[in-house]
Amino acid sequence: MKKIKVIITGATGMVGEAVLLECLQNEEVDEILIVNRRSSGYTHQKLKEILHEDFFNFSPLGDALKGFDACFFCLGVSSVGMKEAQYEKLTYTLTMEVATVLSAQNAGMRFCYVSGAGTDSSEKGRIMWARVKGRTENHLQKLGFAAVYNFRPGMLIATPGQKFLLPAYKYFSWLAPIIRALAPRYICTLRELARAMINVSRLGFAKPVLEVKDIKVVARL
Repeated sequence: MKKIKVIITGATGMVGEAVLLECLQNEEVDEILIVNRRSSGYTHQKLKEILHEDFFNFSPLGDALKGFDACFFCLGVSSVGMKEAQYEKLTYTLTMEVATVLSAQNAGMRFCYVSGAGTDSSEKGRIMWARVKGRTENHLQKLGFAAVYNFRPGMLIATPGQKFLLPAYKYFSWLAPIIRALAPRYICTLRELARAMINVSRLGFAKPVLEVKDIKVVARL
């Protein structure tokens, strides 16, 4: 099976950085393009970086986005302190803009979207962020990708050597061993998440939504 060429968004965030690190060392990934607002600081022979300020207008990147097998969409913001309209713009609207442009440039692309445990596929629940994430997942499926995979991780354990860690992670990472022992269904490593993305992009998967248990299984393929 051929090696894959991937686009990663959000590589200056905790999730995106971990996905980038795994792709850099994974022999099945042949070429990586990261699109960021600011430089990641990473250099590698199979890595190319484009700095692009306005993710609400992704079409100017045009031909630079062609010829890729997968997109690992790792951009995301916390809903804490946000009104629904603002969170929807930064989550749904932004994601759909990027995905729409990518689907037009790469008909055979597989799109991996980092959602979250508890996402509301009905779009009608009481939790605001879960409704917005659910709407995003649902509408991604309607674009012209070969496949869309929605990843719903719970607590994530960082990859050693990461520099872009969420402030909260530094304070709560000590809970990881406890959660892993008491509630393993709600925790996985970022390395497992990244490997699962690579594997579904190469091999496919039967379900469009991957919960933590699915992520762990696919990561071992």
